[in-house]
Amino acid sequence: MSTDTTAPDPIGIDDFLKLDVRAGTIVEAAPIPQARRPAYRLVIDFGAELGLRKSSAQVTVHYAADELVGRQVLAVVNLPPRQVGPVRSEVLTLGVPDAEGAVVLAVPERAVPNGVRLF
Repeated sequence: MSTDTTAPDPIGIDDFLKLDVRAGTIVEAAPIPQARRPAYRLVIDFGAELGLRKSSAQVTVHYAADELVGRQVLAVVNLPPRQVGPVRSEVLTLGVPDAEGAVVLAVPERAVPNGVRLF
């Protein structure tokens, strides 16, 4: 996880628009006992168009698994799936590090429909 605060190289709006960031609601969250670093296996509902997608998320410092169910999150949904230990992660759940480096989830400020795209 990078906490680098130097300014990144600029990109064009077309590059940004290639990322498909959507809101979804976590419907399942369970610890991954085999993970090298503590993590949860999340199942996130992105609505009728995208359906349910799985993600591995290292968010165990600030969140208990049962507290995650029902919470909306933001995730990149158009990256290729990636095997993360025993979980085939289909989306990248977004977050930012706190002062100690623990992940804080990126979430919509208010409830939004599942599957809506960030713009």
